[in-house]
Amino acid sequence: MKHILVTGANGQLGRELQAIAQATDGFRWIFAGRERLDLEVPGAIQAFFGQHQVEVCINCAAYTGVDRAESEPGRAERINHHAVAELAEACARKGAALIHFSSDYVYHNSLNRPLREDDPTLPRGVYARTKLAGDLAALQINPLTLILRTSWVYSAFGHNFVKTMLRLGRERGAVRVVSDQIGSPTYARDLALVAHFVALGLPAGGFPQGIFHYSNEGVCSWFDFARAVFDLSGLPCTVVPISSAEFPTPASRPYFSVLDKSKFKEVFALPIPYWRDSLRDCLQLLL
Repeated sequence: MKHILVTGANGQLGRELQAIAQATDGFRWIFAGRERLDLEVPGAIQAFFGQHQVEVCINCAAYTGVDRAESEPGRAERINHHAVAELAEACARKGAALIHFSSDYVYHNSLNRPLREDDPTLPRGVYARTKLAGDLAALQINPLTLILRTSWVYSAFGHNFVKTMLRLGRERGAVRVVSDQIGSPTYARDLALVAHFVALGLPAGGFPQGIFHYSNEGVCSWFDFARAVFDLSGLPCTVVPISSAEFPTPASRPYFSVLDKSKFKEVFALPIPYWRDSLRDCLQLLL
């Protein structure tokens, strides 16, 4: 029986994996939230791996407060970089594989075309820098590492853009949303299904190592995304397009972060849903 550890089990991806794993027989799942494995505590990871058998670790834990990270750089560095390195080291000692999630923010290179895995990285801000540092550390420490770089993640669980728009749509007649940042939304359930597929050992040719991009198909702005939330939910809320300059934030956002998924499609025999279709599926759970 394969033992699969999921860290950050109470976040968006972790909760989605918990739901998916309920229908999976023949595997031993270990779901560890912060109360069971606090990645900020020195030595906690080493001790946890010493007490449990682990053959695959899916790291769903991350410091995702992009703006808050600017005032909490130490916490972001600990969770997004040092804890990832320690997880990779613990996995390497056991010969275990590591599946880790990263971000489109690591690029920020203004190429204005779909971004490939081998494109130069130019992280801006604490969040982006710590995510890239964690990626590089994991790849260097444990060869059996798969990094799924993704964008604009939302879910029926946790805090995210879709749930914020639903709340504001019920409270207000109009919302202002930036229209000059372009990317691709990603339903956490779809992303979790990819990690689940890999963890169960289903990809042909063995464990896929290295960096892969994954998001839902299609391209939109945050303005388009918000419009779709209201259109599909039936909320009578007007979306007013604004520029990023009209909505300043502590951390810089990439203006164009569409991910090229050609490499993923070559390796994985998995369909990638269109973003509006996945959004509709998520909204059915929220409405």
